[in-house]
Amino acid sequence: MTKFEPLSPKTIRSRCRNGTFSGPTSGHAPGAVQANVVILPVTYAKDFETFCKLNTKPCPILEILSAGDFHIKVIAPNADVRTDLPRYSVFRNGELVDQPLNVLDIWEDNLVTFLLGCSFIAEEALLSNGLVLPHITETGFVPMYRTNVPCKPAGIFKGNLVVSMRPFIMKDAQLAAEITQHYPMAHGAPLHIGDPSFLGIKDLDRPDFGEPVTMKEEQVPVFWACGVTPQNALASARPSLAITHAPGHMFVADITSESTRV
Repeated sequence: MTKFEPLSPKTIRSRCRNGTFSGPTSGHAPGAVQANVVILPVTYAKDFETFCKLNTKPCPILEILSAGDFHIKVIAPNADVRTDLPRYSVFRNGELVDQPLNVLDIWEDNLVTFLLGCSFIAEEALLSNGLVLPHITETGFVPMYRTNVPCKPAGIFKGNLVVSMRPFIMKDAQLAAEITQHYPMAHGAPLHIGDPSFLGIKDLDRPDFGEPVTMKEEQVPVFWACGVTPQNALASARPSLAITHAPGHMFVADITSESTRV
């Protein structure tokens, strides 16, 4: 089993800033909210905000920063979105061009930052109820898959849903669904339990993002909406510039996961 040194969110962000923490964040800072990040020129921001509000399952909004503002106000006051993630993905005209440790050299005064909810928010609740999450114990990367389920379009933004998957025996799958329905910022209850072909997924051993996990014969796959979904929409919209978290490399906030429970 993977062992983590217990680090506070502030320590993780400090280590991201100085380049000494650059790995996936699942299993780190238990109990703290982790956020997906999307940064876009202000020209595209209104359409993207509408896209999020029309697709709240994959894109629940935690906080939006004003154009040019790189200091977070609510979920981690004074944190810097340019440096405080372990790794970023940079897109130019819809194409991934770089995955740097910070974006200081490409920051522009017209950029708007969106901080969106992440399935990792609910993982501490799942673990505390005795549920095993193999992506934490095996690789640190949850497996994520593109689906054939379309999102509701908004302006230039459209695309299909991306899901994350965790395997459970059916009894535990039902418990996981019951737990996660109370965490809308963690994408809420699962979208689907069972046959992956229902979502257009052909091979669980070949995720589109993240790494595959061991699935035992008695287990079923459980699929949640995933915060990588906006990256599909970005690929379709092809904005001149877009910056996101690298898959699995989330922003770790100060607010607690339990504070988002409903």
